[in-house]
Amino acid sequence: MSEDLLNEIEAVNSIYGEGTLLSNSEANIYVLHLPARSISLRLHFSDQYPEEPPAVLGTESSGEDTRRGEGKYVADTFRDSVGRLFQPGEVCLYDVIEEVNMMLDSVAEQDTNPEHVLDDAPDTDAPLGTGSYVVLEPPPWTLSDVVIELKSVFIARCASVSSPNQANQYLQHLLDSDKKIRSATHNITAWRIKGANGITFQDCDDDGETAAGGRVLHLLQLLDIWNVMVVVTRWYGGHQLGPKRFSIINSVARDACIKGGFVADETTKKKGRH
Repeated sequence: MSEDLLNEIEAVNSIYGEGTLLSNSEANIYVLHLPARSISLRLHFSDQYPEEPPAVLGTESSGEDTRRGEGKYVADTFRDSVGRLFQPGEVCLYDVIEEVNMMLDSVAEQDTNPEHVLDDAPDTDAPLGTGSYVVLEPPPWTLSDVVIELKSVFIARCASVSSPNQANQYLQHLLDSDKKIRSATHNITAWRIKGANGITFQDCDDDGETAAGGRVLHLLQLLDIWNVMVVVTRWYGGHQLGPKRFSIINSVARDACIKGGFVADETTKKKGRH
């Protein structure tokens, strides 16, 4: 087993709960219990992973309430996401799980609300500081690599925003739609926005991690980035990291901004939205 795969297994189980990704008795076969789902998948990781993508072999098990054909649909959806998100040399499992969960939630919502009416929806193009900004689809988050330090797990995400209302709505959507993010120890936020008539907005929130929000905002200032928000999520692993935690927080925040194309970096291998 490669060190990359070992670290990814630890990260997935730390974020979604122990037993989410388990080794099978067969060589290089793992069982992924999809978070908040009754379906589990069989995955094959070659010795060359992450240079080669994981293979989705099919469903391992499904719950009694699973509808006929649902297991195959989930496996096909997961396989398609791997095809879209995998980049040689970079682990991809967290990104794939997040995308698949988002897609399955969207399908479930359509099933329960077949006549989704938007005629009375508020105007989402309201000027800065007026009205409410309604998120009609998932925000276009770009994710950083996952960093694990003494069992604490860190990940950052960023998105382009044009108003403080939109930034707040994006954050609320994230917390409402992802219970793992919502239950994290800290969700540190910062944003910088340039509006009409030269109006600027800069704000941050520590979410209990003293001074962390200000440090992320200072990073955005140093990078001279505008119209972007960053959320850094940390799951505490039981060991105090001291000042090193701030270095990791800024590192994953910068990584997300690079991957999102908000700041140039010659060493970046890929840029893309997840």
